[in-house]
Amino acid sequence: MRYAAIGLGGRGKGQMMELLNVPGVEYVAVCDNYGDRAEKGADLVEQKTGRRPKVYQDYRELFAREELDAVLCCTTWVTHGEIAIAAMNAGCHVAIEVGGAASAQECWDMVKTSERTGKFCMLLENCCYDRNEMAVLNIVRQGLMGEIVHCAGGYRHDLRDEIAYGKENHHGRLKNFLARNGELYPTHELGPIAKLLHINRGNRFLSLVSVASKARGMADFLHRKQPADYYLQGAQWNEGDIVDTLITCANGETIHLTHDCTLPRFYSRDYAVQGTRGLYQESAFGNALMIDEEIGTFQGWNHRPANFDDYRAVYEHPLWKAYEKGGIHANGHGGMDYLVLSAFADAVEHNTLPPIDVYDTAAWMAITYLSEQSIAMGGQPVPVPDFTNGAWIEREPAVPSIFSCEEIYPDLFAADTALENSSTATAESVLPLQASP
Repeated sequence: MRYAAIGLGGRGKGQMMELLNVPGVEYVAVCDNYGDRAEKGADLVEQKTGRRPKVYQDYRELFAREELDAVLCCTTWVTHGEIAIAAMNAGCHVAIEVGGAASAQECWDMVKTSERTGKFCMLLENCCYDRNEMAVLNIVRQGLMGEIVHCAGGYRHDLRDEIAYGKENHHGRLKNFLARNGELYPTHELGPIAKLLHINRGNRFLSLVSVASKARGMADFLHRKQPADYYLQGAQWNEGDIVDTLITCANGETIHLTHDCTLPRFYSRDYAVQGTRGLYQESAFGNALMIDEEIGTFQGWNHRPANFDDYRAVYEHPLWKAYEKGGIHANGHGGMDYLVLSAFADAVEHNTLPPIDVYDTAAWMAITYLSEQSIAMGGQPVPVPDFTNGAWIEREPAVPSIFSCEEIYPDLFAADTALENSSTATAESVLPLQASP
């Protein structure tokens, strides 16, 4: 299949090369605003494949000149939507890197364009394919945790260096942290949570409330690290050091998200799932599971946490079992990058809906602009749009696939061949995009 890669910064370059590990992917073009990045990307592809893709610095020119099947977009947060829309209008399926939306219009335009063109837009939320998140999904789907009541997670990552030197490194975070105040990076744990709670297929986000602390971390960091005449000394930072968001769902669950990138801390996504019969809790100091009743041979775990790694050995998701058998491609985030990109490529090859579709993409990205609205109004609740236009109540079933991050299909995992054969969907079993009424 004919691919183009747009956006070749640090993340974009890594994702481009990771996707090249997936069978059937051929890059015919690469594109970046910065000519040196675009040329370097072409060099990397040529070194690996022996074929040099065409080089562009304007994605509009790329779409006008090339016939493509799919596009990988890893540009700045504020350009994901416009490039995704242009790609779908050009007849391409598109995968975009994670980041929040700037407006409701951006989200609706992506949804309407996908419905009109029949091309999908997949958010590359790799944490949906993390080994622990997928094991937790397996545990929940087997009923061990009872009915799920509350979930939590966040993006808690000391990024002061990356933010502060965004001008020097051509990184988009800087301008966002200077100008905006909200849940800027919601999807890393919201994605797995949304799939766990069947968001957009029998459930949906109803409303949210967001609050932000004062912004002091970046100013203090630069005061200590840079001379007095550094251009950002005295800058007004808008993004609160800690942003908390509480989402309510149609089926009664609550979701707590935390954004925390400008203070000293260790990395953690703090994933938590709490049900009527158990609790999973991620921590930088060790992940734990507590089940309200003794399960099988795990005696003595009642009302006290157990080491999750021991439990995961029993309830490993079948996709990760197959992945281990085939040899883990651990170049990107321990393997989950390869899996989310494989899910994208599989959907492109079979021309079928991906496990993360445009409705998921819009709903998850919308949390950013909605949190900005709530914070600007002093923590007032704001409604979350229903991008399915009511179809969430009784949507058509998703395409069964080994890459599903919402349901599990054990029968699709034939011994040692699942990842090679990928999805069981064929051209004859493709489902159309859900059209709005």
